[in-house]
Amino acid sequence: MKGLCGVAVLLAFVIGAGLAGHAEEELLIFAVVSEVPKDKSRVAVKASVNDVATDTKLLASDAILNNLIWKKLEICHAMRVEGTKAPEGYRVVTVRIIDASMLPMSLQSFAGDCLIKKAIEVAPLVD
Repeated sequence: MKGLCGVAVLLAFVIGAGLAGHAEEELLIFAVVSEVPKDKSRVAVKASVNDVATDTKLLASDAILNNLIWKKLEICHAMRVEGTKAPEGYRVVTVRIIDASMLPMSLQSFAGDCLIKKAIEVAPLVD
């Protein structure tokens, strides 16, 4: 009977470890809004995960959609996001707006170019 209990405990441990391996891992994502956000539930960004920049989408849940930061998103905004990988982008868990100088090097040139382009397009309209 002892041997059977040991096998059951070992089996439960192996199954539990296997299930833990399938849990979604939260990632730290730095992102810059790359297009004017029309649909706030799917925002186009240039994102950097592990210092590799790619064009992707940030997918917002209802809790994030109600966040004041998310409601005020504009092109060129720099963000620090925690989220999980999804087939169509990254699901946002938390979001913070940051200064572009706090972005990883893989995004800084994109953010700078975006801000210059935005200034050139908006500045003539201020007069």
